Amino acid sequence: MTRYADLTAEEQRAELARLREEHAAFKARGLALNMARGKPSAAQLDLSMPLLDAVGSGADLMSEDGIDCRNYGVMDGIPEAKRLMAALLDDDPENVMVLGSSSLTALYDAVARCLDFGTGGEAPWSTLPAVKWLCPVPGYDRHFAICEAFGIEMIPVPTDEHGPAMDLVERLVAEDAAIKGIWCVPKYSNPGGITYSDEVVRRLAAMECAAPDFRIFWDNAYAVHHLADDPAEQDQVLDIADACVEAGVPDRYLKFASTSKVTFPGAGVAAMAASPEILAETRAQMAPQVIGYDKINQLRHVRFLRDADGIAAHMRAHAAVLRPKFALVQEKLHAALDEAGIATWSDPRGGYFVSFDGMPRTAARTVALAREAGVTLTGAGATWPYGRDPEDANIRIAPTLPPLEELGEALDVFACCAKIAALEQLLEA
Repeated sequence: MTRYADLTAEEQRAELARLREEHAAFKARGLALNMARGKPSAAQLDLSMPLLDAVGSGADLMSEDGIDCRNYGVMDGIPEAKRLMAALLDDDPENVMVLGSSSLTALYDAVARCLDFGTGGEAPWSTLPAVKWLCPVPGYDRHFAICEAFGIEMIPVPTDEHGPAMDLVERLVAEDAAIKGIWCVPKYSNPGGITYSDEVVRRLAAMECAAPDFRIFWDNAYAVHHLADDPAEQDQVLDIADACVEAGVPDRYLKFASTSKVTFPGAGVAAMAASPEILAETRAQMAPQVIGYDKINQLRHVRFLRDADGIAAHMRAHAAVLRPKFALVQEKLHAALDEAGIATWSDPRGGYFVSFDGMPRTAARTVALAREAGVTLTGAGATWPYGRDPEDANIRIAPTLPPLEELGEALDVFACCAKIAALEQLLEA
């Protein structure tokens, strides 16, 4: 097949008519398929069922330092849970606070504390004329939702295979003291699957910031979510904490992680790592809010996952479930779209998503056509602040939830819809 852009108008119309017939046939099948959100599949959730028996009615519920995990106390986590979560945060246990069940809640609360109380001895952000935030794009819609909820102005920053466009980031933070932070998903980013280069990490740590209380929100959401059993050197991320200490700004970062996609979403364990000064500040600010999080849940996660080696073994089982799905995405998209020349997409080495870029002004149409045919996708624009992708090109594909057979059907529908949207756009030009 010739590239769509090289076809004559008559040939484009004929191909469009054929695809519309194919789309009508999909609609007639009454499909109900979902590639919208990065949820673990039932097969993945089954891997963690022994967690529910890790502590029982007759079990010893004492932590290693003699704390009765059934009772109040220990705001920032039992010692063995700190060690476990340090493995996800790439940090030392003494720099870790173990929190509730959701890293998203931890991120939200950390922003709220900066707004209410300030950080690093600076004024509360809510007292300032404006607060701005750098948002690498395409990015995570729930990060953007936090900013929007608090009225924080979002500034999109392009990314490439190394991470955020650092020339732009450095210029913006040096010029504007209202810019208080940046969202970072440094490993297998959502949705592009990017792993930040060492240079990007060092530049984030070393850049001159007009705001002394500028903070890097380092979301390690996919730190252990490899698709390969043996992650390559290119899948390793330089530790932002070490980079910030080396650059003389040890308080610049806050790292977050959870077991939400390791064990059970909504019933996992979340944690934050930061410098001793920021941890002390956080404990003081949280004291009226929290007496202690769910230590029984912390204990059972420790007894189920054990340590870094236990996490790695468990995630290899996850990878065995996910690898065929991500391989199928590549197979289906290449087979359907390569010759048409209308799109590019990521081929991640880990994480939960594939980032798809169609022709400009086709993403919303593709999503709408897919919905008509019974396939739910993440909304077009979701990967940009305020839901506004200026090119209307990016779509986040989430292949993890559907069984393999359903995923294949959904991808067939998706490819058909992307081609229809591209041809309609070419014929309008």
